[in-house]
Amino acid sequence: MKKELTCIECPKGCKISVELNDGIVENVRGYDCLRGKKYAESEVVCPVRVLTTTVRCSSGGMVSVKTDKPVKKSELFDIMKRINGITLDSPVKIGQIVKKDIAKGVNLVATCNK
Repeated sequence: MKKELTCIECPKGCKISVELNDGIVENVRGYDCLRGKKYAESEVVCPVRVLTTTVRCSSGGMVSVKTDKPVKKSELFDIMKRINGITLDSPVKIGQIVKKDIAKGVNLVATCNK
């Protein structure tokens, strides 16, 4: 099986081709750097993303948050269900851990002050 990707690791946007055999990467072509190769291999086997969203604040308004590490793309909806149940009390500081272990070994952190 062959998959075509556009790399998102840098502004170049390399067109990368990955050949898979039974879910195992056999060949990667079209990348200009090792970051691109690593991205392509990961993207076709187990894609990951940093999740960014907002959380309610008890004083009103929302606080922007993100995971401190990438999480499996297949787990995003389950993680969002957990996040939707969170309400924060002010004050919230940028970098503050909002929820420890929102996913295995991944924390949810504030990305703004409120």
